[in-house]
Amino acid sequence: MSIQELEDAISQLSYDEFARLAQWIDEYRAETWDRQIEADIRAGRLDEAGRRADADFDAGQCTPL
Repeated sequence: MSIQELEDAISQLSYDEFARLAQWIDEYRAETWDRQIEADIRAGRLDEAGRRADADFDAGQCTPL
């Protein structure tokens, strides 16, 4: 199915159906992002960023939110 076909089908949805689809997409994107972050952590791709964050915190360069 092409993007255009998806767009056409989505434009035919009722408000309630569109709301359900939007919620599903939000949840799907969040789950996909979570899986990617978990994979990046396991692969060590965030190690350096973590070290820099720890160093900034230890140096007092962070402010409370």
